Amino acid sequence: MNAAERRTKIIELLAASDRPMSATALAARCGVSRQIIVGDVALLRAGGVAVMATPRGYILENAASAPAYAERRIVAHHDDDRLREELYTIVDLGGAAIDVTVEHSIYGQITAPLHIFSRYDADAFCNKLEHSKARPLCDLTGGIHLHTVRAPDEKTLDRVIAGLKEKGFLLEEEN
Repeated sequence: MNAAERRTKIIELLAASDRPMSATALAARCGVSRQIIVGDVALLRAGGVAVMATPRGYILENAASAPAYAERRIVAHHDDDRLREELYTIVDLGGAAIDVTVEHSIYGQITAPLHIFSRYDADAFCNKLEHSKARPLCDLTGGIHLHTVRAPDEKTLDRVIAGLKEKGFLLEEEN
């Protein structure tokens, strides 16, 4: 297959998948190297295709076909040792951690996709952090960060927010 056919196949594979697909998995399906896929994804993005990289692979964002859901930005605060607990709280109560945002003194706002929908996803993310010796973004801000939290409906989202508040994860205004 030529490069244009391969990029079309990448779009088709991502559109058909209900989970992120790694560059390695896409490469195996297309019979090329991982580096070729990374380049193809960059070219697709430059051409206007909404391909997002998550910690577990690529997803194709298509707002027109996305299901309805409730979403809210929260301000969270915790030490590194509570990261997994925070993510578990979100997913155990029916939510998803879509992204994380921190405010950096030089770069301004830094946002990274998470797309954590389950304990499996949370474990994969935390294990990747531990094995790579990388630090979570919230280390840059003394543990303060924002998350976009998504749930199927407002009632579920309220339950997630209440659970985070109960466990002391939310940064709240002082009276």
